[in-house]
Amino acid sequence: MPAQPTGPTRRRPRADALRNRERLLAEADAAFREEGTGASLEGIARRAGVAIGTLYGHFPTRAALIAALLEERNRALFAHGERLAEDPDPARALAEWVRAVVGHAAAYQGLTEQLSAGAVELSESCAALTALCDRFTDRAGQAGALRGDTTGADLFTLMNAAAWSREHDTREQADRLLDIALAGMLATTPPPACG
Repeated sequence: MPAQPTGPTRRRPRADALRNRERLLAEADAAFREEGTGASLEGIARRAGVAIGTLYGHFPTRAALIAALLEERNRALFAHGERLAEDPDPARALAEWVRAVVGHAAAYQGLTEQLSAGAVELSESCAALTALCDRFTDRAGQAGALRGDTTGADLFTLMNAAAWSREHDTREQADRLLDIALAGMLATTPPPACG
């Protein structure tokens, strides 16, 4: 007699449910790039050709939708951070990491507010980001490349401020201010950001 499953079995999602989810993510990405993270969820559902209940079935909150959109981008960002953490020049690595995170966070207007709001759906990504910031500051501090008592939390705050600035000013002005902040933070001045 075959053994009976002892716990609940997990069904594979239906093909149409997977298609709906992918359409919702694609339309949310487009809407958030055009209108920011405050874009209408009803509008996103309409653009995807599904009912709002379908959107909420996949993503019960706005933060859950944003977290799903960021999942793949976060994997690429964190892999880049891991590679940078091995760079022999800790000052250059730290500056490049900051610029990469700022570009990532500025992808959608309003994303910095979502990240700083501390939504539980985004907490795992924020924890990973914080750990990498600590790693970069510890390494740069041990190498004598940081001025003062700069912490990973300082770096995280700087990145949020720079991303917010990028959303509300020109990219050039935001990058200029970031270069000034990094020059003040680092004992060795990194090269300015490439245009």
